[in-house]
Amino acid sequence: MNRTNFRASFDIIHILMDATVCVASFLIAFSIWGPKTYGLQDWKGFLSIYFVCIFNFLTINRTLRVYDNTVFFYKDRIIRRVTASFIIAFLCGHIIYVNTMHSSFASGFIFWLLGITYFFLIIEILIFKDLIDRIINRKHVPRVVYVGSKNSYNKFRYFLEKTSLIVNEIGYVNIDEDDSGIEYIGKLTDLEKIIRKYTIDQVFILQKRDMDMVTLQFYIDRCIEMGITCRVIVDTFRRRKAFSYVSSVGTYPMVTFHTVIMNMRERLLKRAFDIVFSLVAIVLTSPVMIITAIAIKLDSKGPAFFKQVRVGKNGRHFKIWKFRSMCTNAEEMKADLEELNEVQDGMMFKIKDDPRITRVGKFIRKTSIDELPQFFNVLAGSMSIVGTRPPTIEEVSKYTAGQWRRISIKPGITGMWQVNGRSSITDFDRVVELDTQYIDEWSVWLDIKIILKTVLAVLTRKNSY
Repeated sequence: MNRTNFRASFDIIHILMDATVCVASFLIAFSIWGPKTYGLQDWKGFLSIYFVCIFNFLTINRTLRVYDNTVFFYKDRIIRRVTASFIIAFLCGHIIYVNTMHSSFASGFIFWLLGITYFFLIIEILIFKDLIDRIINRKHVPRVVYVGSKNSYNKFRYFLEKTSLIVNEIGYVNIDEDDSGIEYIGKLTDLEKIIRKYTIDQVFILQKRDMDMVTLQFYIDRCIEMGITCRVIVDTFRRRKAFSYVSSVGTYPMVTFHTVIMNMRERLLKRAFDIVFSLVAIVLTSPVMIITAIAIKLDSKGPAFFKQVRVGKNGRHFKIWKFRSMCTNAEEMKADLEELNEVQDGMMFKIKDDPRITRVGKFIRKTSIDELPQFFNVLAGSMSIVGTRPPTIEEVSKYTAGQWRRISIKPGITGMWQVNGRSSITDFDRVVELDTQYIDEWSVWLDIKIILKTVLAVLTRKNSY
């Protein structure tokens, strides 16, 4: 994975839309004016040239930063760039056509093809791009707050609205003054509380010319420590332990400090992997889940499934599903068992011979069958196959800023902690270390490696109770 994330502003959805429009335009033109007198060899040659034109068109667009989602999205500006790319690409195609094709296609067909292609490209820019972007990204829009003076905030927000970046603006944080505006949600000194309260994903810090650099660096470090993406509207800054990349919004240069993956390509790849893997797992394990549900009902009173509110990415709450492995009053009994907790500092709750576990529960915990319903959490998008252990609300309330970073990604069914000791690890700082190691080193191959190790650990029943 490219940890510098210099392609994080690359709008892959837009390039796929343009390619789809070009292919669809050919099909429409062919249905209207499809000369059937030409042989298969002629069509192969013509289509080869047409696809070269599409490739050139997309490449020129990227060179002109049409697919950079931080560029101003004034529609007339984008139309001019797309028109230039279209003319250059298809002029090059015409030159290739004249010099390589032995037969001439009807000029009417080529006229329809070019006209329809350009028409739908413009329609896409004027109408469909914003609509499709919002439909596709509506569940993945980052929750952001802006930090800075009121004037800087208003100006920057104006520039941001002219780009194709989509954010969920939660509010505005003033550096050192109170404000009566409805967007105002607090002062900079309360930034950590604001991040926790509003489950913030990203913080935009708009630097004032007279802003104390030491203070600014402190809040950048705090965001990095918590695993929150911090975008600083300045020329340069030391990046500390975070990765960074440089882009711009309007007249503002922007340096982004982050510890989590930012590239859309990698995020889509991981999500696609989660969907396919969870679907296959649900189908293959459905007989086991049915038998387990029946066994739980026969063994003890109560529901077969256990649901509990857990904390997900950056503090979001979701309901996790598991097979019930404890008696129905397990939560009420927990207070009486706190002194037996084997995890240091009480940051997690683990007891080797927990008296609340039922007979069937002991078996399904040992074999990890109790966690099979979590594949439905993965399919729904609240969890991932590989990630960090999903903590409870009570556990997260005790987190320091550095420990908060472990929930800067989606929680997973398995992860570094599970394959490196699991229940044998009683030091929570070690758990955090393993989780943050996974965040820093993530790759598809690392996920596959962890899954294989998890299967081995389940088969050997190592460190599970």
